[in-house]
Amino acid sequence: MSTCRVCAGPVEEFFDFGRQPLSDAFLPPERTEDEFFYRLAVGICQTCTMVQLMEEVPRERMFHEDYPYISRGSAVMRSHFETLARRFLAGELHRPDPFIVEIGCNDGTMLGTVADAGVRHLGVEPSGGVAAMAAQRGVRVRTDFFEASVAADILANDGPADVIYAANTLCHIPYIDSILKGVRELLAPDGVFVFEDPYFADIVERASFDQIYDEHFFLFAGGSVQAMAARHGLELVDVERLAVHGGEVRYTLARPGTRTPSPAVADLLAAERREGLTEPATLRRFGTRVERIRQRLTEVLDDCHARGQRVVGYGATAKSATVLNFCGIGPDRIDFICDTTPAKQGRLTPGSHIPVRGPEAFASPYPPYALLFAWNHADEIMAKETAFRAAGGQWLRYVPEVHLA
Repeated sequence: MSTCRVCAGPVEEFFDFGRQPLSDAFLPPERTEDEFFYRLAVGICQTCTMVQLMEEVPRERMFHEDYPYISRGSAVMRSHFETLARRFLAGELHRPDPFIVEIGCNDGTMLGTVADAGVRHLGVEPSGGVAAMAAQRGVRVRTDFFEASVAADILANDGPADVIYAANTLCHIPYIDSILKGVRELLAPDGVFVFEDPYFADIVERASFDQIYDEHFFLFAGGSVQAMAARHGLELVDVERLAVHGGEVRYTLARPGTRTPSPAVADLLAAERREGLTEPATLRRFGTRVERIRQRLTEVLDDCHARGQRVVGYGATAKSATVLNFCGIGPDRIDFICDTTPAKQGRLTPGSHIPVRGPEAFASPYPPYALLFAWNHADEIMAKETAFRAAGGQWLRYVPEVHLA
């Protein structure tokens, strides 16, 4: 049993995915011998109910110069961030000389809209490659890990922030106490800290176990976020369910007493209690479903192989590392995975060593089956790949269960 990174309470493990590689460490074919592995297991704090990994991967191994994820790679996510930026500009940033800080700004997709409006801003991004993309976009960016000392430096140079924002970033950061200390110090008296991350209730409901990987150290829910906020002198004042990335929640925190909490907060907390989200029986059922998906997925792939039917993967996502390595899927079961990210093409998937090719390989020729790893972008992908279906191809999906579509 380990110690909670939020409240120092005891964390009880409830599922072990075994030996896993770094999820975004796509390898050159000639460099597979020195791969880093760790044990991917997930547990729940018996005191504050925060769901978290049992083992921490050093941050420098995950977020570095060659970090391959790019926010603007999806049209859906571009629209998502541009819409939110406009909402900020019409609301919290619609005041004299406003200032917004984004923790983990990636390639500047959200802050680009803010920069175009002439609003003071700063992105804090530790991965040098995507930080350079943000700077080229006209975004003011600091290449650094956000923590209390960095927040103090920003405050001294730029003054307090009306909005601090993070998307798919806060859940990556085990040293959450330093983050929230920095947020509390940097935030204007009436400012808001807004962050969005995968929602644990959606992961449980859909058995989307691939949302659990090295970069997702925390799996947030309304109850655990409320407890975390209170512990660090903040208050959960609003929540918003989001459809992106397979189900997320956008949380809004503020200084206690400065905002009237939205009824949505009480509604979300009540739903979590009704569903028994953090109860041992719920977590056991989740584990049973995960094991069933692993068994069924490998059976289907083996059947395709026995019948001489090719299967290729679609989307060399970070979360595909969990599926591939937990299920023991390698190049003997999947010919290759196609992906639009140039930095991944010509490389091998972490641990499983399946070749990654560009999107043009998908149609040369179309395979009978495509295993959809980027299932959170299914609508966007299927609208683009109508020729695959017209050629008789079928999508093999595993969320919320293994099925052909």
